[in-house]
Amino acid sequence: MRAMAERGYEKASIQAIAAAAGLTAGLVHYHFGSKQEVLLALVDRLGALLRSRFEQRLAEAESPWARLDAFIDAHLALDSTSDTDAVACWVTIGAEALRQPEVAAAYRVAVKTQLEQLEGLVRDVLVGEGRSRSAAQRIAAGLLSAIQGAYQLGVVAQATPPGYAAETTRLMARGLIAAEELG
Repeated sequence: MRAMAERGYEKASIQAIAAAAGLTAGLVHYHFGSKQEVLLALVDRLGALLRSRFEQRLAEAESPWARLDAFIDAHLALDSTSDTDAVACWVTIGAEALRQPEVAAAYRVAVKTQLEQLEGLVRDVLVGEGRSRSAAQRIAAGLLSAIQGAYQLGVVAQATPPGYAAETTRLMARGLIAAEELG
């Protein structure tokens, strides 16, 4: 993950990946047939890291709003469990999804899973607020776009203030949900 985050896919050689992991290149080749297989394994690894962050926050969330905030914070909050290499690696995976069909397929599955989970959380808030559920998918897509955009801006453009993303996305969620009709 560190090698992909620091160098990008093209420049992260198997030797660089092995060195970052404290392994020999031969051992990396033993477990992975190609650099692409390493990248595909990272999709699963990053998903597991994100699920862990979400589950930690979800354990303390007692309301639909708190569960939605937990999802947003798991993706964007800066704290002791934040991993900038993971975010940079996810941006690398997104870029490679444009070039490699196998990576695109794995990326689509991961994003679809996140979107479905987020849609359920948004729907629960809409119901709890007595609002129409019909916009849950649209609102979830907008929030996930904000999350993914924050990753891009933070890693590639490096033009955003530190720590802005979670708070801003939570505020966006509140505004989008408040704009929906009462059911």
